Amino acid sequence: MEWQQFEYFQTLARMQHVTRAAEALSITQSALSRSIARFEDEIGVPLFERQGRSIRLNQYGHIFLKSVDAMMKEFNKGKQEIQDLLEPEQGQVSLGFLHTLSTNLIPDLIASFRTDYPKINFRLGQGPSHTILEQLQRGELDLCLIAPMEMKPPIQWQQLWCEELFAIVPKHHKFAGYESITLEEMADESFIHLKKGYSLRLTIEQLFKEAGITPKITFEGEEADTVAGLVAAGLGVSILPDLKGVDQSKLSQIRIRGRKCQRVIGLAWIQGRYLSPATQQFKQFVIDHFCGLE
Repeated sequence: MEWQQFEYFQTLARMQHVTRAAEALSITQSALSRSIARFEDEIGVPLFERQGRSIRLNQYGHIFLKSVDAMMKEFNKGKQEIQDLLEPEQGQVSLGFLHTLSTNLIPDLIASFRTDYPKINFRLGQGPSHTILEQLQRGELDLCLIAPMEMKPPIQWQQLWCEELFAIVPKHHKFAGYESITLEEMADESFIHLKKGYSLRLTIEQLFKEAGITPKITFEGEEADTVAGLVAAGLGVSILPDLKGVDQSKLSQIRIRGRKCQRVIGLAWIQGRYLSPATQQFKQFVIDHFCGLE
């Protein structure tokens, strides 16, 4: 049995069309058909049902495809690991991060890293903590910059920095001229929040719970920029981190006193999962960068 036969089987199983599969593999239809026939003889059972020109996997084919997919995945992974070792300053890093970090922190961080590693590329994903954690677990992301949540092994998380949270009000709001404010003073205001499940929403809900306040929520947004825009339009107030890069001409940012209003951001990865040299370099760069600021 030749390795090439596994590739032929996998391609035909996916396309279930001999002509298209042969074209994708750059071989003739007859060569593909002969290879699959020999492959089935060696496996001991037919893997496809053939009806005229149509072909599709049978029950044995579906079972065997799972094993072939797993084998091909491991083969390609091993091949990639070797390529990474041969070219440690190239490759791609898959990074997930919170929406609220996207305005300037992530671009600045990547730009700084790429001054030393210009050939390393990035595939970026952003969203709420629970979503990017799911992508991390599925192997779609290598690293995530997120707030702490309920994370169980093999997920590893290392704190990097804390950032202050501010009261955000419209420019002409009665609180706009305040240097600082308490949560209690804001208790009767209409609040604009991020949607439920977002880590920043959870942090703010905990602050209100500790203060014994049940805020009146009038709007919910999926991004901090949207929340800030709704506040600027006079539709309510909010609590957000310092949103550098967002137009704040119609907003007032006020310090919150009386409580430790901040959120923690850290780096998450999967313990024991292979990380390419490019990803390892970026991971260490991020840790050194933020731990050096403390």
